[in-house]
Amino acid sequence: MALISGAGNPLGGSFTGAAEALEIVGNFAYAYSGTFPASTGETTALQFTTGNYLFVGKLQANAYLQYDNMTLRQMGAKVTLNGTTIALLATDDGEEDAPMSNTQDLIIPAYTEVKILCTANTGDADNLGTVGLTGRIYRTRD
Repeated sequence: MALISGAGNPLGGSFTGAAEALEIVGNFAYAYSGTFPASTGETTALQFTTGNYLFVGKLQANAYLQYDNMTLRQMGAKVTLNGTTIALLATDDGEEDAPMSNTQDLIIPAYTEVKILCTANTGDADNLGTVGLTGRIYRTRD
């Protein structure tokens, strides 16, 4: 019987694909969106509810990229905790040495609904975006 981490990933297991929850291995936590197409509407990149722990880490939002011809498009990312927007990030399209990714430090309390939504300045579905969330967890005491 495999030991299971907080999000269902076998403890010490390998990466299995885009996150449907915050993956926990020991005291480390991560969630990767996988790729999603650029859209002028909001796309849910990550959504989960934290458990009995405090998350301390960083969100990275990456500009939409059309990989075969290296065309970049801007990304806007919105972070909500229990329905309240707590952070807005933006990337640029790579012009004039502008940032093609942007980061935000995050502290997320226990039992909090987390949603990361993304939007683009174009609806070009050939451009794909990604976001990643990495950090540590600290267990709370009952």
